Amino acid sequence: MSKSNRMLKCLFPCCSGRPMAPTGVRINVSHQYVLIDNGIIQLVLSNPGGIITGIQYNGVDNLLEILNKEDNRGYWDIVWNDPGKPGIFDVIKGTKFSIIQQDDDQVEVSFTRMWDPSLQGKAVPLNIDKRFIVLRGSSGFYTYAIYEHLEGWPDFSLGETRVAFKLRKDKFQYMAISDSRQRVMPLPDDRIPPRGQPLAYPEAVLLTNPINPNLKSEVDDKYQYSCKDKDIKVHGWISFDPPVGFWQITPSDEFRTGGPLKQDLTSHVGPTTLAMFMSSHYAGQELSPTFTNGEYWKKVFGPVFMYFNSSFDGSDPTLLWDDAKVQMQIEVESWPYCFPASDEFEKAWQRGSVSGTLLVRDRYIDDGDIYASGAYIGLALPGEAGSWQRECKGYQFWTRADEFGNFSICNVLTGDYNLYAFIPGFIGDYKFDSTISISSGNDIYVGEIVYEPPRDGPTIWEIGVADRSAAEFYIPDPSPIYVNRLYINHPDRFRQYGLWDRYTELYNENDLVYIVGESDYTKDWFFAHVNRKSDDGSYKAATWQIKFQLESVDQNSTYKFRVALASAALSELQVRFNDPTIQKPHFTTGLIGRDNSIARHGIHGLYWLYNIDVQSSLLMQGENIIYLTQTRTNSPFQGLMYDYLRFEGPPVKN
Repeated sequence: MSKSNRMLKCLFPCCSGRPMAPTGVRINVSHQYVLIDNGIIQLVLSNPGGIITGIQYNGVDNLLEILNKEDNRGYWDIVWNDPGKPGIFDVIKGTKFSIIQQDDDQVEVSFTRMWDPSLQGKAVPLNIDKRFIVLRGSSGFYTYAIYEHLEGWPDFSLGETRVAFKLRKDKFQYMAISDSRQRVMPLPDDRIPPRGQPLAYPEAVLLTNPINPNLKSEVDDKYQYSCKDKDIKVHGWISFDPPVGFWQITPSDEFRTGGPLKQDLTSHVGPTTLAMFMSSHYAGQELSPTFTNGEYWKKVFGPVFMYFNSSFDGSDPTLLWDDAKVQMQIEVESWPYCFPASDEFEKAWQRGSVSGTLLVRDRYIDDGDIYASGAYIGLALPGEAGSWQRECKGYQFWTRADEFGNFSICNVLTGDYNLYAFIPGFIGDYKFDSTISISSGNDIYVGEIVYEPPRDGPTIWEIGVADRSAAEFYIPDPSPIYVNRLYINHPDRFRQYGLWDRYTELYNENDLVYIVGESDYTKDWFFAHVNRKSDDGSYKAATWQIKFQLESVDQNSTYKFRVALASAALSELQVRFNDPTIQKPHFTTGLIGRDNSIARHGIHGLYWLYNIDVQSSLLMQGENIIYLTQTRTNSPFQGLMYDYLRFEGPPVKN
């Protein structure tokens, strides 16, 4: 696409496409506050801190919690630490305010906090520039930030950064994060004894005497409302009196970390709404970047859009939700925005694209190449195949292939990338051989590329679906005393609290035994390999068995046992073939994983793939048994989730 065409693409949706409102944007600056008003919303920011202290809309003097202190209503924050030191939570307050752009159509303001050596150990060693934008005729505002670590500055780790909003609890009590995940929520007071009873960890509370009696005996936990990054595009809250919606819209994933399947928080009791940019949730410290040896780093987070809407009918929350989804789609189609004033945010004409066709070659499935239908294909910083899921310093750009494996990744920032892919139905990760360098206006066509997934021989048996999730396995009903009614008969039933202890209740005498050819993994394979709870409250290792028949064993040959894990939390998988008594296992993963997906109601975390050689001497004609033991037993949350298991015969000679 030419530079002129890219400029037209940018100008139409985000500039020309907005109706011209009769009232221009005005700004008023005082010693303590910056007030920006476009006749629809009025945004109040502290001066020079850049804390969001007030949002006036539709006759409501402030949508944010007026009972909170001004610096605990709306803010950017960061969690960081010096090497070897504990994490520090820091609400980012600017030290200098400036107006970047001011006219009837747009006001953009900046709140900066610059680092110098006198702040070492007291403030994160970053220059931070927080920006806020209000456009004419827009029912909301945009915010983004630029973080910069200069060469030679001190080492540090970055655990989390986000924008948080604390809304008025007297108004916003209905939350919506998807079409099927909406509900009236508890109040924050309901989580505090005696109204709430703490459960196994602080985030989970049993509502024993909530203010709304309809919520009695439910469990509340903010992690029950997590989503995959690819699906976190709009979420928020609804007030019924007056009928007003408060929505957080994220039009692009490019500035998030860990790829499209990375899970994170959305909205939860507070009422709180988050725009998460970076965290270790469902991944562990591998998704917390560490900056060493004075390396240079700069990244733009956002812009994200805070959208407000209203209706005449307060009885139907879907009206505001449906309108928010429409606005979300408008924002997505307008990306990348053309109005941010910072040169650090590249506009459409400055970016490039990559396209091609991805095929799969597995001669044990098909003699010809297979279209990589539905493949996830993305660009991320150069690394090994699959490194994108642990990559947390750069930008990532992902798309889905069509039914013929065709893909196009648009609006890619300039820079060097590897092209990665993973394909539902196939194990492993693809990486294109060459580094891809994107320059402004550069459209790269890679042609037909072929992924050859791990395969040595024909499939003897398999368990599960290779999709990096344990959702296809058996997920039990929760204990009747630990229910979130939203997830009863819901596709996300795995988000119920306490499912880890259901294993011991269901397998109260013997551990799981799966018989190939007889068992059904949707009914007979528990979704998580967790520890068994003892009568004294301690936990002990659970050993699962896979029983299968071999009509014959090809002597002096090597079979292959492939184990794809969807999650691991401080766990160790040991594998033994036909002899559970040997002290040294035939294979062990060693201690792996910190994604905590079992405790946080995720059906997956990080992906792990193990390809285990099985010598024919370990097998026998007739019945064989594979013993799977998760050996780490200090906590009920130590365990793993399987994605897919496959046992292959020796290679077929041809």
